[in-house]
Amino acid sequence: MSLLDDFLVRAALAGLGVALAAAPLGCFVVWRRMAYFGEATAHAAVLGVALALGLGLSVMPSVLAAALLMALLVSTMTGRGFAMDTALGVMSHTALAAGLVAVTLLSDVRLDLMAYLFGDILAVTASDLGVIWGGAALVLGLTIWRWSGLLLSTLNPDLARASGIDPRREELVLTLALAVVVAVAIKVVGVLLIASLLVIPPAAARPLARTPEAMALGAVGVGALSALGGLWAAYQFDTPTGPSIVCIAALLFLVLTLAGALRRHPA
Repeated sequence: MSLLDDFLVRAALAGLGVALAAAPLGCFVVWRRMAYFGEATAHAAVLGVALALGLGLSVMPSVLAAALLMALLVSTMTGRGFAMDTALGVMSHTALAAGLVAVTLLSDVRLDLMAYLFGDILAVTASDLGVIWGGAALVLGLTIWRWSGLLLSTLNPDLARASGIDPRREELVLTLALAVVVAVAIKVVGVLLIASLLVIPPAAARPLARTPEAMALGAVGVGALSALGGLWAAYQFDTPTGPSIVCIAALLFLVLTLAGALRRHPA
């Protein structure tokens, strides 16, 4: 019984760590309409996993490097005349396809591909927890430190420049933070669901939030409830944990959106 408690506690802590990292950052993803950007960065993680296994490297740094490289490539392409959705579409699907092909070519390596695609939170180890919470602390600290600059650059880039803030620099900060979130979240929800955890909690918190800070705190709450609720649902109904977390987040989004509509238009 103690073993059961141990792995459930580790899974719960992992989910909370990812929620803490992803939710505030996800607010900027929602405000900047960068949902597909997060998805493209996540898809690059599969290629990072394949390179790590093929070269005998550690998976986490390789995923971080691949996600960061993807984010920087997309930013460069959009600055060279490519439409954002075109650049994201090309890079995202190319990285995912190349990663999947590379993984299948590693015949001498045993790999649970589904765990990387959809997450395997129940297999989180104590060392994984250290990486997840270390990454969460880094992202949260970076977000708090650059909050004013990120917010002003998001709302009004011209005003940001007039205030001595470089919007391009703030975009690079956001890019780095997104890559870190992808690297720490891959074990919990997998590369195909990371974008959902970035977008759904902030979108759910938005209808009831009056300030950007309130929306960020609300997103953390929704993300935490989604992680714990999804873990409970997976344990009770024997469903995949990563998709269960996303389903709970979607349910909370529906409830809070309806609550926001009722508050704006009371009967």
